[in-house]
Amino acid sequence: MTTYFFVAASEKFLTVEEPLDEILKERMRNYKENNKEIDFWLLKNPSFLQTTQFADLKAKIPSTPAVVLSNDKKFITFLKLRLEFVAVGEFECPNAEIIDPFKVE
Repeated sequence: MTTYFFVAASEKFLTVEEPLDEILKERMRNYKENNKEIDFWLLKNPSFLQTTQFADLKAKIPSTPAVVLSNDKKFITFLKLRLEFVAVGEFECPNAEIIDPFKVE
């Protein structure tokens, strides 16, 4: 099983109102320089938020959700501190409700 960590907010907040693109590009550059495999993804309307496990969290997001999903808990903690108005969560996959963490609606 793999543990995934994420920050979630509305798609508009993550892609328009916050400089997330800058943060992700910088991180990708750093990973490339250090020959490190990418371990984070921006997903718009991920299916895993539709599960009963995340029903309360999804209800708090005002419109179409987006997440930054990662295997790196420290990176997600950094994003939470940097972006402030996001929800955080984690899950192990595969599980009874989530087979593919990258599936989008």
